[in-house]
Amino acid sequence: MSSPPLASPGSTRRALSGTALIGLVAAAIVAVALPVFTSGYVVYIANLLLVFVVLCLGLHIVIGETGQFSMAHAAFYGIGIYASALANRAVDLPYPFAMLFGALVAGAVGLFIGALALRMRDIYLALATFAFGEAMQWVFANWDSVTNGPNGLRIAPARFGPLEILSDKQAYPFVLFFCLLAIGFTVVISRSRLGRAFRAVRESEVAAMAMGIDVRRTRVIGFGLSAAVAGFAGGMFGLFQTFIHPDSLGFQTTILVLTMVVVGGLGSIWGAIGGAIVFGLISEVLRQAPQYQEIIYGAILMLFMMYAPHGLFAFIGDRIREARHGR
Repeated sequence: MSSPPLASPGSTRRALSGTALIGLVAAAIVAVALPVFTSGYVVYIANLLLVFVVLCLGLHIVIGETGQFSMAHAAFYGIGIYASALANRAVDLPYPFAMLFGALVAGAVGLFIGALALRMRDIYLALATFAFGEAMQWVFANWDSVTNGPNGLRIAPARFGPLEILSDKQAYPFVLFFCLLAIGFTVVISRSRLGRAFRAVRESEVAAMAMGIDVRRTRVIGFGLSAAVAGFAGGMFGLFQTFIHPDSLGFQTTILVLTMVVVGGLGSIWGAIGGAIVFGLISEVLRQAPQYQEIIYGAILMLFMMYAPHGLFAFIGDRIREARHGR
């Protein structure tokens, strides 16, 4: 008996692209209809998930594209929140300029820290960036004259010309727009010459140097871009939140975002987006049991690294292909 014919690579790609297109259309319909047919709480969760998407895209640049392990993502996120909020309070400009300022400040700090920390490798780099993240949380909690210290900082409502954002539903279209902007930016970077240099450095620094790529410069740029995107996510947070406390910018936030990227799939933009949405919803459910969150996050990370190292969506895709081919 002859074996059943396997699908050709071209047909497999067409099937996957068709599935992706259907998913994108469905996501677009849900995104547009969400504020019309849901309550304020659901829209708040949607805003938060969109911020997580941008945070994951930032971490994707430094881990997925350049292969550098950073544990300071929450620190750059916090810098973006405080910088954009303080700029908005000091100068009554349209809020996009405050968001841009927050992203630039976070990116500048990221370039400086990257130039120092990226002299290290592997576990030493992780420890160095972890130390910076903890130091920044201490700054957020103790620089009373700027951040209002442990009392937290009130964030002034965002303004777009005469429009003042006072509710989650008002903020949602802007949060969605800036999220799509960040996705487009990440896709353009990934497909550019710089993105190819990132991946060359990730795969082999020796081969990258042989190709004429300045490895250290490329790694520092990747670190700075990652920090800038995290700072931009911090500015998005200020669109619908009116208060920030230093306790929400600690190591747990970094672990949460790292788990999202790993769950979605390292090295994949769409995996980072999907991981942010799926695990963001899971983390919201786990708010009912905060004492078990770290244990559950750790268990999920271990399970995925053992049984689905390429992420949830690659794992599902592999199972679908195996079922389709009768394996």
